[in-house]
Amino acid sequence: MTQSSKQFTVTRPLYSEDLFAFQHEKIYRQQKTPLDHVKAYFTCNSKRAKSAALSLLPVIDWVRMYRIKEWLLSDIVSGVSTGLVAVLQGLAFSLLASLPPGYGLYTAFFPVIVYFFLGTSRHISVGAFPVLSLMLGAVVTQLVPDDGPPANITGFEGLTQDQQRVMVAASITFLMGVFQLAMGLLQVGFIVMYLSDTLVSGFTTAAAVHILVSQLKFVLGLVIPGHSGPLSITFAIEKIFVHIRESNIIDLVISVIIMVVVYFVKEFNESYEPPMAPNLEVIQLTAMEAFPMAIVGFAVAFSVAKVYAIKHDYVIDGNQELIAFGASNIFGATFRSFAASTALSRTAVQESTGGKTQIAGLLSAMVAMVVTMAIGFLLEPLPKCVLGALVIVNLKGMLKQFGEVPDLWRKDKPDCVVWVVACASSIVLGLDLGLAVGLAVELLTVVFRTQFPRCSVLANIKGTEIYRDRKDYLCIYEPEGVKIFRIPSPIFFANIEFFREKLVESVGFNPLRVLRKRNKALRKIRKLLQQGELQITEKGLLHTGSTPIEELEDEGNTDDLDQPTNVQDLPVQVNWNAELPGHIRVPRIDVHSIILDFSAVSFLDISALKGLRVALKEFIRVDVEVYIVACDSHILKKLHSCKFFDSEIKTSIFFLTLHDAMLHILEKHPTLPEATSTCGKALSHGHRGIHGNGGCSLRSRENTVSETQL
Repeated sequence: MTQSSKQFTVTRPLYSEDLFAFQHEKIYRQQKTPLDHVKAYFTCNSKRAKSAALSLLPVIDWVRMYRIKEWLLSDIVSGVSTGLVAVLQGLAFSLLASLPPGYGLYTAFFPVIVYFFLGTSRHISVGAFPVLSLMLGAVVTQLVPDDGPPANITGFEGLTQDQQRVMVAASITFLMGVFQLAMGLLQVGFIVMYLSDTLVSGFTTAAAVHILVSQLKFVLGLVIPGHSGPLSITFAIEKIFVHIRESNIIDLVISVIIMVVVYFVKEFNESYEPPMAPNLEVIQLTAMEAFPMAIVGFAVAFSVAKVYAIKHDYVIDGNQELIAFGASNIFGATFRSFAASTALSRTAVQESTGGKTQIAGLLSAMVAMVVTMAIGFLLEPLPKCVLGALVIVNLKGMLKQFGEVPDLWRKDKPDCVVWVVACASSIVLGLDLGLAVGLAVELLTVVFRTQFPRCSVLANIKGTEIYRDRKDYLCIYEPEGVKIFRIPSPIFFANIEFFREKLVESVGFNPLRVLRKRNKALRKIRKLLQQGELQITEKGLLHTGSTPIEELEDEGNTDDLDQPTNVQDLPVQVNWNAELPGHIRVPRIDVHSIILDFSAVSFLDISALKGLRVALKEFIRVDVEVYIVACDSHILKKLHSCKFFDSEIKTSIFFLTLHDAMLHILEKHPTLPEATSTCGKALSHGHRGIHGNGGCSLRSRENTVSETQL
């Protein structure tokens, strides 16, 4: 049997929500109150204590299942390889943080030890990250500039410039860790989800540009003061070009050779020192800068960890990762390490060389410790141009992200706009303000996507129970007088008016305007009947008076025009689609039923609920039946609790599926003047199975080819 010949048939009752609820009893589930959740959160038993211990110390979980024979050798090879790279990167990234090179070695050791016990990722390599280092360096040079006096901080007394900068970097890193730890304990790890891959990509690419420009002075051997804040990159480029003739050719040649020979590794140095408490004055001055660093550091690390968790089929916990990085940075800061996250290239080395667990990370930290204590002094005379060259070489991966822009534009234009804005604003305004601008634009794209969704009018695909956008298919079935409207997003305060406008546009008339016209016409008809200028005949009402109807003035309260049309006092029934007496004009309505497809509506807020209620009443009051299909059960429950239903809007308008509602309409309106289809079979309103049969009129989108009676 070929794929195209496979078929299925289902025969079942035509279900409205009311009938389905009557025939299929639901299980009653008592909803927990906020107090119940609080009690459950603070309830302690042996099972919860064990779970909490495993959650807080993930190392216990994976160590129990560690396969020594299969994994240990791979972890050793990976740890040594990653350790060498971490040492080189730690030294080089110290320049970005405006610190002496050796302090990068501390970042390759102390945070890794804490992450080994608290982290949930088995593959990321914890340590210096160029973007964080650059953000840190901007604050360091702001408080301790290259030229001029440092900030007025008591703890700076008697310290050299390098020592002052180390104090600033350690204090900011400590505060950054406090922010991360606090967010982890408060279970707010979800906030990182607002930083999309596109935003992070654009931001890191801009950071790569900043890093590249910041290292040019070392590569060229120029003595140029650092800049921070908006437009800092333009000032730096201007200074470089002004002093370009003062470049040190030897430094330039060495840098080029290093970049060619050492394509993806680095070099670094220094020795051991005792723990140091953070400076509270620095913390007070840098709280605003430390918070975005905490977010960026965690967002990058979590994004990388997620990639490898999916690849190797295990779960990572965002909140526990926040706790792990917070504790790592707090611990590392006390030993003069600076902001730690992860570097994509270093993590790739750890994973690609066979690393299975954080045993490899622990061994890489041991390598950093050996270098720090044994041979760090050999790296002390290393020229800054060498480290600058190593930094530039390491930017290759981030700078290659520029090549993603054309492909991103083809795939998703709003995402491309986020990338470009995040990158451009971070380059021009600086990394902290640029990240804020990029995040704002990203949230705006979400707002626009939900506030202005792509609404559509659906039609039935011939001979099936499937409904699709009528503009996309040639062979469709559309009963006359029926419109199916779909909105593919939540309905809330910001898009309820857009929903109503698009609904009116899809049906081709404004129900409120029609209602007002009808009520005005009724006023005229009643007045003429009272004056004896209208007579009742077999054909309806006949105007026999001499007063032109157009000249009659409207009387009464204009608010009554929006109320339901009341024709009970008239001696005849008014057919609003027929010709009315005299020159009374009321718009004709060719639609008798509207189906609203709520299958993609995930929630309604109170504003949307009120707006929807008004919209439904406007159509119902001009004799248009409205049905809602595929409505989420939680939304239905909310509608009941908010007293959405009344004498005009009844629960019977809700149906399980589009097909159920369509069959119901065809049964209710069996004498349709014409049912329109293209290319074949239509629904059968006498059959309650999924498959329809029977004739219909055939209509081509370009030409009418034939007609038969439904």
